[in-house]
Amino acid sequence: MASYKILVRASAHKELTAVPKAQLARIIRKIESLVQNPRPHGAEKISGRSIYRIRQGNYRILYTISDAEAEIRVEKIGHRKEVYRHRVRED
Repeated sequence: MASYKILVRASAHKELTAVPKAQLARIIRKIESLVQNPRPHGAEKISGRSIYRIRQGNYRILYTISDAEAEIRVEKIGHRKEVYRHRVRED
């Protein structure tokens, strides 16, 4: 399987600063693991949209996959209670 490039939206990068330090390293490792397998076990496509979700503890990482360009774009990172409240931009 080809290696994917990870792009992180500025807003998602800013959301990482709000994550407690105890979870931050785990979330970063989870995002980095998407390079080799963008659709790991446990990843779910959000119904009716082209966005995938993976879980890390109480946090969710929402991302899109472009197989043609071999890119993963991290769209949003947040606590499970808050992450789905605002619509994620789909380009």
